[in-house]
Amino acid sequence: MNNQTLKPNQDKGSQKHSKGSWWEKLVAVIALINLVLVLFNLSYIPLRDIYLRQFPAVVSLYDPIKGIEPHPDTKRYLNTVDTLAKQLPNQGLQTPETSQLLASVRQQSADLIAENPFLAANKFGTFAKLKRRMQYHLETESAKQAFALFWSEDYLTQVGPEAALSFFESKIRPLLATNYFRYVDENGQLVDEFWRIDIYFIIFFALEFFSRTFFMSTSKSGVSWWDAMLRRWYDGLLLLPTWRWLRVIPVSVRLHQSGLINLELILAQVTHEPAAYLADRVSLFLMVRLLNQTQEAINSKDAARLLFESGDYVKVSDTNKIDAITDRILQLAIYKVLPQVQPDLEALLHHSLKGALAQSDLYQGLQQVPGIKGLPKEATEQLANYLAQATYEVLATSYSDTQGRVLFERLTQDFKQALRLELQDEATQSELQLLLSELLEEVKLNYVQRSQEEDPEETMTEAEQLRQVVEN
Repeated sequence: MNNQTLKPNQDKGSQKHSKGSWWEKLVAVIALINLVLVLFNLSYIPLRDIYLRQFPAVVSLYDPIKGIEPHPDTKRYLNTVDTLAKQLPNQGLQTPETSQLLASVRQQSADLIAENPFLAANKFGTFAKLKRRMQYHLETESAKQAFALFWSEDYLTQVGPEAALSFFESKIRPLLATNYFRYVDENGQLVDEFWRIDIYFIIFFALEFFSRTFFMSTSKSGVSWWDAMLRRWYDGLLLLPTWRWLRVIPVSVRLHQSGLINLELILAQVTHEPAAYLADRVSLFLMVRLLNQTQEAINSKDAARLLFESGDYVKVSDTNKIDAITDRILQLAIYKVLPQVQPDLEALLHHSLKGALAQSDLYQGLQQVPGIKGLPKEATEQLANYLAQATYEVLATSYSDTQGRVLFERLTQDFKQALRLELQDEATQSELQLLLSELLEEVKLNYVQRSQEEDPEETMTEAEQLRQVVEN
């Protein structure tokens, strides 16, 4: 029986993340590609130096999209050094052309230190690293003097042009090459042409969103197009031209719904501890609030008024629920329960009737008559058996008999009426209200104390284990 019960749940759990159609999978993949591009665009500026070292082709391709060009000052500086490096092997250090190039590099170095062309790109760290490396290499505390000494004829003659240019190419050029200039539009914002790529995705997601919600409104009764769009509110994040990082929400939902990725286990682990303590506090709040409202209803006599005066009581149907429940309980007791306990009931009635007859004056008088001393005992046994059987038959048949049921219902109505009148007594109500209020207060205090002793994480773990047993 248990295996048959769990099998549908197993099938449902196994198909839960594989039921997505091919279209849902395709849209989820397109949304994932768009999210990757969005994250790449957001991380491009902070990680541009890494891309420049590892993937220079990506930088040359994506710099125009971000409005980035090599800074003119550092670009001119590197071009002058390149010209000097090409001229030194052919002409050496003692030519007027070489002296002129060295003087130009020294002047550009002084301008670079004074003007800091790295400021526009917010590369303060790179500029500081550039100065420290040159100061450390030339063993001087002034970056301006270090550059001037480095590009002097005496220093190049002392260390050799090859060694000096090798240091420059490995330690200084990579820092200068990372500097860039970024254009600003007429609104004062940095140029970012990513929207030219993103607009095609936005148009696709907009068409898919409106068509999906439209079909939802036509296929599900009672759901308007606007309500369908509100239900899929998270898909609207795919249409925002700003705050694109929020697209991680609809992309995660679509990947999960399409069956490509199962996020339930991840969400269960991420939200395990917060959900456990939140559920513990919510359950405690609900229990205390329910008990407080019950106490308030009892103390204000609203419960008794609703019980005895049905004028303000809202009914779901015209059926009297108390009478229906009572009638159903009587049917179960007479037709289902009594046949099962018939021997015990007859034994109890036989014992009670036999004891009552034995204590009667008639039985005691017959015991004293000579010759019929044993007759009362046998008659008592037979009479007790008869009365016990008759009593059971009366209980079993009176409810099904028309006249008997009328009498039984009259007894029930009189009993309820008498009980209702007794419960309306002020002293009785006050006593019952006090007892019920104190009982609820005890339940509330004991529940709060017990809930503080229990670990909500253990409860959450147990609930998760039960869910996994049902699914697996």
